[in-house]
Amino acid sequence: MGLVMVQSFAQSSQEPKLLRTLRGQRQERPAIWLMRQAGRHLPEYRELRARHPSFMEFCYAPQAAAEATLQPLRRYPLDAAILFSDILVIPDALGVPVRFAEGEGPRLEPVTTAEELARLNPDGLETRLSPVYEALQLVRAALEPDQTMLGFAGAPWTLATYMVQGRGGDREMARKFGFQHPEILAAMLDLLAECVARHLAAQLDAGAHAVQIFESWAEDLSEEAFQDWVIGPIRKAVTRLRELRPGAAVIGFPRGASHRTGLFARETGVNCVGMDIGADLAAARAAVGPDVCLQGNLDPMCLVAGGPALDRATDRILAAAASGPHVFNLGHGVVPGTPIEHVSHLVGRVTGR
Repeated sequence: MGLVMVQSFAQSSQEPKLLRTLRGQRQERPAIWLMRQAGRHLPEYRELRARHPSFMEFCYAPQAAAEATLQPLRRYPLDAAILFSDILVIPDALGVPVRFAEGEGPRLEPVTTAEELARLNPDGLETRLSPVYEALQLVRAALEPDQTMLGFAGAPWTLATYMVQGRGGDREMARKFGFQHPEILAAMLDLLAECVARHLAAQLDAGAHAVQIFESWAEDLSEEAFQDWVIGPIRKAVTRLRELRPGAAVIGFPRGASHRTGLFARETGVNCVGMDIGADLAAARAAVGPDVCLQGNLDPMCLVAGGPALDRATDRILAAAASGPHVFNLGHGVVPGTPIEHVSHLVGRVTGR
């Protein structure tokens, strides 16, 4: 199936609810989607996943990735689909093969020298990632007019930590590397910012209405490191994306850095800032003003627990959401053991359906 260019709703007068929210419009009730809404809490996902021994092979199988993306929308009246893929497709496409070890997470061949960095090849990035865009195109074609199609990418610093360390983990190795070899890390972040922008632009071309940048490792950074490794590279990626696709709507999710929400919103140029579970939504709203979109921030463990605690937490977020444009979401992703009935209850409480 060839990749067909799809006109963005950004150019339409009838934009989906979530996209209108990202552009700063308050809604009668907040739009809702959930990070990791497609995944292991669904039995149909586990059955689909079992057909693909390699996780990366699964991500590069357009029909399977599209099916995984659509599964939660069949169960819950969500306002958005987010493409089933992985942040590490960018390093993989650059020539850093990614594998997932059972019980250990992703493993990569570390990139720690200027020579190793120079061997990475961004040419043909979009061609190598064409199965990802084909999956997105398939999902977009299946959505209702008021449902938003979201694409995504990992932020440069998050991708760099995996590339330097060869794995995730506590990130001490990556932070030490950044202080010891600032020139190499700066060059790596520049390369990744360009690749993130191109990957997101290709997703918009394939039918995404908006995109999210996941900065999973924004926590535990000094002020200088946060500026150099998080703010600067994301600003470069967002600026470059809007050079490629003017008007692109972008959500930034700086996990663990909610105390820097105002700084992040001002200096990166994102339309919306995702809040982690530790964020004070009232303080975040005060920091960004009444017109910037916020997203979040229910604790995934509260969703697992359910009951009165879930209702109280949901209602607190809904009350805070009334102060400005807001997208209801979790402060991190849905965990595998989350009861389906709890997700249904949450989505129904937010949407009234």
